Amino acid sequence: MSKPLTDHEKRKQISVRGIAGLGDVSEIKKSFNRHLHFTLVKDRNVATPRDYYFALAHTVRDHLVGRWIRTQQYYYEKDPKRIHYLSLEFYMGRTLQNTMINLGLQNACDEAIYQLGLDLEELEDIEEDAGLGNGGLGRLVEEADDWLRYGNPWEKARPEYMLPVHFYGRVAHTHEGPKWVDTQVVLAMPYDTPVPGYKNNTVNTMRLWSAKAPNDFNLQEFNVGDYIQAVLDRNLAENISRVLYPNDNFFEGKELRLKQEYFVVAATLQDIIRRFKSSKFGCRDPMRTSFETFHEKVAIQLNDTHPALAIPELMRILLDIERLDWEKAWEITTKTCAYTNHTVLPEALERWPVYMFEKLLPRHLQIIYEINQRHLDRVAALYPGDSDRLRRMSLIEEGDPKRINMAHLCVVGSHAVNGVARIHSDIVKTTVFKDFCDIEPEKFQNKTNGITPRRWLLLCNPGLADIIAEKIGEDFLTDLFQLKKLLDFVNDEMFIRDVAKVKQENKLKFAACLESEYKVKINPESIFDIHVKRIHEYKRQLLNCLHVITLYNRIKKEPNKKFVPRTVMIGGKAAPGYHMAKMIIKLITSVGEVVNHDPVVGDRLKVIFLENYRVSLAEKVIPAADLSQQISTAGTEASGTGNMKFMLNGALTIGTMDGANVEMAEEAGEENLFIFGMRVEDVEAMDKKGYNAREYYERLPELKQAMDQISTGFFSPKEPELFKDVVNMLMNHDRFKVFADYEAYISCQEKVNELYRNPKEWTKKVIRNIAASGKFSSDRTIAEYAREIWGVEPSDVKIPPPNEPRE
Repeated sequence: MSKPLTDHEKRKQISVRGIAGLGDVSEIKKSFNRHLHFTLVKDRNVATPRDYYFALAHTVRDHLVGRWIRTQQYYYEKDPKRIHYLSLEFYMGRTLQNTMINLGLQNACDEAIYQLGLDLEELEDIEEDAGLGNGGLGRLVEEADDWLRYGNPWEKARPEYMLPVHFYGRVAHTHEGPKWVDTQVVLAMPYDTPVPGYKNNTVNTMRLWSAKAPNDFNLQEFNVGDYIQAVLDRNLAENISRVLYPNDNFFEGKELRLKQEYFVVAATLQDIIRRFKSSKFGCRDPMRTSFETFHEKVAIQLNDTHPALAIPELMRILLDIERLDWEKAWEITTKTCAYTNHTVLPEALERWPVYMFEKLLPRHLQIIYEINQRHLDRVAALYPGDSDRLRRMSLIEEGDPKRINMAHLCVVGSHAVNGVARIHSDIVKTTVFKDFCDIEPEKFQNKTNGITPRRWLLLCNPGLADIIAEKIGEDFLTDLFQLKKLLDFVNDEMFIRDVAKVKQENKLKFAACLESEYKVKINPESIFDIHVKRIHEYKRQLLNCLHVITLYNRIKKEPNKKFVPRTVMIGGKAAPGYHMAKMIIKLITSVGEVVNHDPVVGDRLKVIFLENYRVSLAEKVIPAADLSQQISTAGTEASGTGNMKFMLNGALTIGTMDGANVEMAEEAGEENLFIFGMRVEDVEAMDKKGYNAREYYERLPELKQAMDQISTGFFSPKEPELFKDVVNMLMNHDRFKVFADYEAYISCQEKVNELYRNPKEWTKKVIRNIAASGKFSSDRTIAEYAREIWGVEPSDVKIPPPNEPRE
């Protein structure tokens, strides 16, 4: 007679191994059917297309969840060092298609949905982009972009891990040391989103936090007036995560934004420490009590200065809660934290007023003062009597009001500081943080940005991925350097024809999209000239605009001359408080109104402003682009990643020697890009000498004509003065020297036209660019961070799938 099972043994039946996977088309259909009826409580008579999208999303998510759980089990068993990437923004785009590709399910899902009489592409298009940001780190529209209105099938709320976050209050001096007391509490509720690796059964977690008011008021105990106030207070607390306050390359210093930054950091650090202490799966009791090994088990990467408060917050926890002494706490903090700098623009650097900290985070202010004092003591010992250096390097900037320089806090409190392209990292070392680099040169590194070829080639441009795979196999998707092998096919007539054909198909498809959206007839034979990025003076959408006006004037002047047709598309968002960026958008649309409706111009030139630029739109426009505009003033763009996406998808680049363009030109050969304009040293020389915009205006008749048209209301007849601020800026105080590069830019654009007239030579350059894209994979970037900053070896271990026993 068999022995009865213990409760522990019975529970072993609760396992991901007992759950059937999505093996084939019929399984997918069954699961889809089950979710439509049981999860969404709909039948086919009342189901909407959105219901069908949700049913498919739940079906795919089922396949993901076993791998997600298995990954967590694996991490708890192996107890590796964990990397926590802290960012206020994650630019995720859509999840469904990416998940199907990474799990190897796309073909089966496509077939299953087809057999059910539905269209997979239509269902994919229903998914909203995840609105987790506002700029080059993310995106945000001015009204809250309510992407969660219908719910999000990909996230899982974790109320059992809800954590308190404190604000305001005061610091009490007790016999045990300083204590932060009388605070207001907001609860942080975690929401987890699975992030699958490519065909390796690894599913990592993106954890987001939502603000909730504490449930500590009872309706019966309140009279009506108090109840209403309580509801208002609750709303105030929950506003923290309602909409991310935009702050990208444009610092505004709003208290709500500071609250958001601390909220993310405080919740995340409690979570990291809980996980560090209870390192056993399913265990809630602390297993580790000593922090000696903390930096060996935890790495925290600060993405820009937005999560900089992680440094004083970790110090506060170690000092006030874990009772460590200052030296030990500081050693642990600096060995754990590392900082990525994303901008060299002074107006973008965060400098928070001290009075705001006094009110909102009084204990953190004390800790920052102490960090600063010790830092300045060290500098003074190295440079006795150099008070100017002390002032430059202080974390606190004197003035009215006094401000905390968050970038300085990040540099002092981290063991590694990196820029995101080689030229940017050099500028960081020689100008932005020169004084710091003089003292600790070993702290500064470069990590050139990268993009994932799974989303930015396989997902968005399957036609191109297919013809590449036919020539060199599929390994390039996980080892992008393999693309070098395409150089063997630069003169292969068949391959040249295939590459050109895929591009033309992508252009036709995108032209159809644009025609239905903007009611403008697009010439698919024209150069698709694309400039998509945040609207900012340094990105110089105005230079592009002047080129468009110049082309327009040339067509009007010689209407019978043969012109290479061009469709110029400009897209991107402006920060809500950034007036000049709004005026730039207005100018682009106004120029478009005139150009697009001029019968003399016809289909030789069109100007389209792409509205609501986001990941899902990028996935359509990038594969269709012929020309990629990367035209920032040399020395202002940290790296850029759009430039890499266009290169990988077979567009040629017109650009300055700035950001990652420099390395792209190095990889592909400068002759395979259209490089123009001033270099960093030319810009520096001009800064010394002085830039005189009027000199260019007087000397260059086409520039003068274009500027006069803008200033006299040619593009805004109802409001002739509409663009006076733009004209005034360009003529009198343009920090980004648009006119200085105008002549070189126009003549470089003529070279573009010339090459475009020879389709075969154009496509050969395209192939050389694709072949040179290998360096720009995020796989390479992340492996470098792992080895050189986090001190871990990247692993390509394939975790067994849920239906196989664990090793």
